[in-house]
Amino acid sequence: MDHFLYRNGVLHAEDVNLTEIAAEVGTPAYVYSTATLERHFRLFDEALDGMPHLVCYAMKAASNQAILKTLAQLGAGMDVVSGGEYARAKAAGVPGERIVFAGVGKTREEIAQALAGGVRQFNVESEPELALISEVARGLGLTAPVTIRVNPDVDAKTHAKISTGKSENKFGVPISRARDVYAEAARLPGIEVVGIDVHIGSQLTELAPFEGAFTKVAELTEQLRADGHRIDRLDLGGGLGIPYQNTNEKPPLPFDYGALIRRTVGHLGCEIEIEPGRLIAGNAGILLARVIYVKEGEGRRFLILDAAMNDLIRPAMYDAWHDIVPVAEPEPGAERAVYDIVGPVCESGDTFAKSREMPELAAGDLVAFRSAGAYGAVMASEYNTRPLVPEVLVKGDHHAVIRERPTFDEMISRDTIPQWLRED
Repeated sequence: MDHFLYRNGVLHAEDVNLTEIAAEVGTPAYVYSTATLERHFRLFDEALDGMPHLVCYAMKAASNQAILKTLAQLGAGMDVVSGGEYARAKAAGVPGERIVFAGVGKTREEIAQALAGGVRQFNVESEPELALISEVARGLGLTAPVTIRVNPDVDAKTHAKISTGKSENKFGVPISRARDVYAEAARLPGIEVVGIDVHIGSQLTELAPFEGAFTKVAELTEQLRADGHRIDRLDLGGGLGIPYQNTNEKPPLPFDYGALIRRTVGHLGCEIEIEPGRLIAGNAGILLARVIYVKEGEGRRFLILDAAMNDLIRPAMYDAWHDIVPVAEPEPGAERAVYDIVGPVCESGDTFAKSREMPELAAGDLVAFRSAGAYGAVMASEYNTRPLVPEVLVKGDHHAVIRERPTFDEMISRDTIPQWLRED
């Protein structure tokens, strides 16, 4: 469910008419719904009600400060994967004890940054990383809380570029070697083992892969406790998918996910951490765009938009589907046409949809890409010197620009001309 609905013939974000945002901010622009963000966070929180738990938002999905503050005020923790994301979480007012630092390539500087600023735990991905964390912690006179990320070799049955739990993926240590790695962690100074971490991928649309992974984690927990380790916390990652296509596709609900967690690991008495990102932010955002031209090609018709692959790269990178709807509600029985929907960037890959049936549209019409809140604005770029797409947050009948569109002068001023090229 989201809060983008037609009212009086126009698509609204909560109580705000999207044509008003387009007139004020211009297009393309991302628009987020506070009510949707809050509802989706609460669904996960309620799914684990009665168990000690922390819902850590995977902020790589959408990391604007306003989004982080919205979720932090509800009690969310943050899952960060870089020093920059850590700094964003702290700037949004999230205390270190609610920040989990994940990521396969943590640097010495990032480790020191998190230790100095406070961190709930590091999710350790390898033995060299474990040794480095120990070295940095010892040098600072601190103790680093860690979980070891285990790779359970479970096929998440998702897109190859977002699968993380198979043996061929770069993430975690093989679960078959986990006991040896935990033994090494126990020997290292400056390290405090607090639990186990697992994450098998993103956009999962069935529960069976989760069940396979969590069952293996439960068995490992018993083994590690028998080896003398204190395993108080299980970080089960995220990955629950959302329906991108307006069909009968129905990924599991957070309630069902929570029930699976209770069934597979609930008996262990551990605090549970989960790290949803896409399901919280995905349907909470749309990309608003305008038709520049309708072009007649050889045997096909092109809908050329002012949004491009640099604004929303998911279709080009993942062959991802987004429902694209007119902002003006079509009349019942309105004429329909088949379009290739493309952007203005000089790349054939700048294509959002092929042979997509839509209500007939004309130059100047507004459209909205649904389910664009996750991995949209955060992956945007300034390719072709196109200004970075702005972001707008809606709450009820209010809206605010939470990231401005830069001017060309602002973009160009970031370049520095070396002395030998200066005319003065």
